[in-house]
Amino acid sequence: MQRLYIQMHSNKSISFAYVSAILFVVIALLLGVSLGTVYIPFQEVINVVLYKVIRVSFTSIDPTNTDIVLMVRMPRVVLAGLVGASLAIAGAAFQGLLRNPLADPYTLGVSSGASVGAVCTLFFHLSFIGLFTLPVLSIGASFLTIFFVLLLAKKIESSMKVETIILTGIITSSFLSALLSLMIALTGNELRQIIGWLLGSVSMRGWSYVWIIVPFFIIGSVLLFANVKELNAISFGEDQAQYTGVNVARRKMIILIAGSLLTGAAVAVSGTIGFVGLVIPHFVRLLWRANHIHLLPLSACFGAGFLILADLISRTIIEPSELPIGVITALLGAPVFAMILLKRRR
Repeated sequence: MQRLYIQMHSNKSISFAYVSAILFVVIALLLGVSLGTVYIPFQEVINVVLYKVIRVSFTSIDPTNTDIVLMVRMPRVVLAGLVGASLAIAGAAFQGLLRNPLADPYTLGVSSGASVGAVCTLFFHLSFIGLFTLPVLSIGASFLTIFFVLLLAKKIESSMKVETIILTGIITSSFLSALLSLMIALTGNELRQIIGWLLGSVSMRGWSYVWIIVPFFIIGSVLLFANVKELNAISFGEDQAQYTGVNVARRKMIILIAGSLLTGAAVAVSGTIGFVGLVIPHFVRLLWRANHIHLLPLSACFGAGFLILADLISRTIIEPSELPIGVITALLGAPVFAMILLKRRR
């Protein structure tokens, strides 16, 4: 009887979590599209979207508002949501894999590696596969970075303790940041573009950037969700996972590839945005435990909503100018990172 009560209570908690996550994303989307230099009421936003999707509207639609919603704000908001979801899922996967809440694409150096690949693309004017040149090189650089971090950590300590991997990631990130600074120093006319991109932004991105990230987001997410049970097993310890029949080496490689794929694609379209992959999974884990079957989708929803709201703040707080979105996430995420460190210290 007690077990049945606990199970019912758990099911209610998870249902509440999903309802909360979906409402959070929907409200963030409406706010992101509605608020700005020109205020567009929620009803008008919904009418525009309904007319675009199913050719039905309940009131007359202002053509100017239609252009603002569909061509300016909607692609920006959708892109911010996809980037936030990508970084949050990747962070949750890295934290589960390494069994440490301090692991995320930023601290492991994956974001910095992706940034180097993207800046090289801008610096050398590379365009061998059109629009997909930037994400492909960014993802490739993120792959190389995570493999280098793991190789270096293994050389330092054969047991590859989590603390060693994270420390190696921070060292690698510092080196890559220096490399980025060197390229910026050698940059001519592209200086403003590269610096603005490195600070993180989804400004002036159209639907083309959304279509760039969508296939990588789908592939990376599918890979992680397909290995969610194995990720749960590994999060309790590699030895225990091995005893239950999990091919730890293979699954670890798939999870690392999927996380790097998501991070590289996100960095390619929005620049370096820190702390999303650290704060959001930790927040979800504190409220609804660490079962990755629920942790990954909930992190995706809250990560998407969080970055949409961060972008909204960045473009309205000093209107008509804009702050880089990476500044907002750092201001919100850095104190949380410090609290996590203090909690682990105690």
